[in-house]
Amino acid sequence: MKWLLFLVSLLWACTAYADTLRLAVTTSFENSGLSEVLLPAIRRDTGIDVQLLVVGTGQALRLGRAGDVDAILVHSRAAEEQFVADGFGTHRREIMYNDFVLIGPSSDVAGVAGQPTILKAFQAVADAEATFVSRGDDSGTHRKELSIWAEAGVSSEAFGRWYLEVGSGMGASLNTASGANAYILADRASWLNFSNKGELELLFSGDPALFNQYSFLPVDPARHAHVNHESALLLETWLTGAVASELINGHSISDQKLFVFNALDRPE
Repeated sequence: MKWLLFLVSLLWACTAYADTLRLAVTTSFENSGLSEVLLPAIRRDTGIDVQLLVVGTGQALRLGRAGDVDAILVHSRAAEEQFVADGFGTHRREIMYNDFVLIGPSSDVAGVAGQPTILKAFQAVADAEATFVSRGDDSGTHRKELSIWAEAGVSSEAFGRWYLEVGSGMGASLNTASGANAYILADRASWLNFSNKGELELLFSGDPALFNQYSFLPVDPARHAHVNHESALLLETWLTGAVASELINGHSISDQKLFVFNALDRPE
């Protein structure tokens, strides 16, 4: 009985010691399975209990602007830099990267697999009016997709019934694409960890334009005094350290790496 009371007391003490930090992250961070790898190690090494708010990049930035989170981990550089410039984040720290890939039906009715660039691949989808699923949720992936359409010279006014906006995260959007046997832009990590592939295949990748950087931004305590800035900085130190590097680079599916650690030596 004494041992039981001791263990309960020890458990309570460990729980009480843990510092809570609210972190807004993209859906791809969770869909990839990386959160399940990192969060237990973060708590073990730092005592920080990271509570994730899993949303698209746009929503994550809005949560940071409102002071509803202590830090964000997202992948839309221009929006991140604006967040810092507007005084809502203290700085931007690159952590890791992967890439975007174009997924589609194995029949490849639009013929994107043979295209030389992602712009040509998107043009081929539009020309064929092949079914395309868009996240439509102001996420980093959605913003990247819209920028590719624009650079490819395809106006949103040209979108017809073939273009499906679902307003969902990466996993739900991939499920929709699988059900519709449609094309979709996804991050590589989410695609590799996606189990309901159906007739879908990875048809196009490798264009430098598809580079996908993830960065960590602490919310500025000068803007929101209540944020847990001290723990945010401690978490940043951990995310840019040797343990994080090993775990991030070691996270793979079928011998394919989902992310590559590339943390900068200092914040931007």
